[in-house]
Amino acid sequence: MRSTVLFCFLAITSFSLLAQEYNQFDADGKRHGKWQKRYDNSDQLRYEGTFDHGKEIGAFKFYKPSSGNSPTAIKTFSKDNDTVKIKYFTAKGKVISKGQMINKDRVGTWTYYHNGSDKVMMTEIYKSGKLNGDQLTYFDNGQLTEKTSFVEGKRQGKRIMYSEKGAVLKEFSYDNDQLHGLTKYYDTSSGKLIIEGNYKRDRKDGIWKYYEDGKLIEQKSYPLQNRG
Repeated sequence: MRSTVLFCFLAITSFSLLAQEYNQFDADGKRHGKWQKRYDNSDQLRYEGTFDHGKEIGAFKFYKPSSGNSPTAIKTFSKDNDTVKIKYFTAKGKVISKGQMINKDRVGTWTYYHNGSDKVMMTEIYKSGKLNGDQLTYFDNGQLTEKTSFVEGKRQGKRIMYSEKGAVLKEFSYDNDQLHGLTKYYDTSSGKLIIEGNYKRDRKDGIWKYYEDGKLIEQKSYPLQNRG
């Protein structure tokens, strides 16, 4: 009887001590130490991590209602600045994407992976939450499929699309997120130029040329004149 009572006492004491390790506040009422949050009416963790007098530090793990012990995101907070390193995961623990944020803005290089693999699907560069630099997209085999340049979140300059063998298929020119300038299309099998012409603010403009086996076969002038 005594041993049973003693066992229950130790179990309750251990549970109480364990509970005291989490969700504590400092003298100013700020979160401090290890914290865990669970979904309402559930034992499923929502997040877990460590606070230092109200500031998140180190790795915070985030879970979905049905993710069990596998986090869907891990955010690593710096003690010295506001930069947060982030990784998103599949249900099987594979990285979907990774990058950095400051406050709610993406910054620096973000990398995305083909589903369930270590193969890079896309990289892009952010500045203050806006795309700023080259966005590169890849096939499964690692070959570049598209390259697009951005400035302040808008397409600016060249956008080039490639075949799985690396041949150029399409070339576009942009200004302030609008098609503007020379555009070219190439035959997917031979790689020869088949169409070329200019855009002016998202509309075809001037002489467009059409080729077959490298020979000019037709020309059209834009905008098309109303023949009615």
